[in-house]
Amino acid sequence: MANGYQEIPENANEHCPGPQSESAGKSDDCQGCPNQEACATAPKGPDPDLVAIAERMATVKHKILVLSGKGGVGKSTFSAQLSFALAGMNYQVGLLDIDICGPSIPKMLGLEGQDIHQSNLGWSPVYVESNLGVMSIGFMLPHPDEAVIWRGPRKNGIIKQFLKDVYWGELDYLVIDAPPGTSDEHISIVQFLHATGIDGAIIVTTPQQVSLIDVRKEVSFCKKVGINVLGVVENMSGLQQLLADFRFLRVTEIEEEKDVTEWAVEYMRKNAPEMMSLIAYSEVFDSSGGGAVKMCRDMGVPFLGKVPMDPQLCKAAEEGRSCFTDQKCQASAPALKRIIEKVLENQMVSGISIIDGAQS
Repeated sequence: MANGYQEIPENANEHCPGPQSESAGKSDDCQGCPNQEACATAPKGPDPDLVAIAERMATVKHKILVLSGKGGVGKSTFSAQLSFALAGMNYQVGLLDIDICGPSIPKMLGLEGQDIHQSNLGWSPVYVESNLGVMSIGFMLPHPDEAVIWRGPRKNGIIKQFLKDVYWGELDYLVIDAPPGTSDEHISIVQFLHATGIDGAIIVTTPQQVSLIDVRKEVSFCKKVGINVLGVVENMSGLQQLLADFRFLRVTEIEEEKDVTEWAVEYMRKNAPEMMSLIAYSEVFDSSGGGAVKMCRDMGVPFLGKVPMDPQLCKAAEEGRSCFTDQKCQASAPALKRIIEKVLENQMVSGISIIDGAQS
């Protein structure tokens, strides 16, 4: 990757302030860096790449970050389904995956094995549909098992390149799926998009305190850098599944598990057929502390809603498809629909909804 005088060198220290910073070569983070003297004497000024990013982003109407304080809370699943839903409403949508070390978006959009193509306009996104394009470092890896072992400066460089070199065309929404935490990638995306405007962030959590502790830090990060929190989604909020879809086990006298699913389903079908259409609910994570609702109230940010754990949603993500295209995701699709409509309503986009069981 070519480095201009404003680019952070790939061999820089992890928390490099950047050659354009007034503290370049002078801060504690610069100690021992091989570029320290060069940075201290280099000319300072605005990053010229920010102008290129602003020009590229001028055709994007809305930019939404999807964040989480903790990994494994379903942030990428939410990003994927949000993008599917917006595209299903006939919006022009782009999904940018800046989770450099764990790019799961290609899998969740059914795009594994696809390559990025370049034209005279720049890098072309990989398209799911004509109105849903995707960009991820996952498309650049020579093998899906390849580990991305990059320090901060190089990760920042590829994020900048995604923003200034990808040709999205006219977009209504650019959904940006970020890695968990408040690290270099988050600081970079905010810095690079600051002049172009970010509509806000949707923060994804799970109900238990061990997740909410980290999510509180994410909310604080947004407030410190001036990002509007569009709301918080409580994901995996209890397990919901059709009773008929459960497997049933019986523990024998010698403590062996015996599968009795066939007997149990047949028993219900004969003796209580109305039970076959019931949805069973179980609280998987401890929410006795009040969950995301209480956290939002404490921190003064909107609560968007709860999405239950739904095996059918997990299957849709594994298969890279929308959960809104059929009736299989009976527990999660309606919850996601309400949350997405609330986001659009809060953005004063009226008259549009997701039709139950299908995308309009």
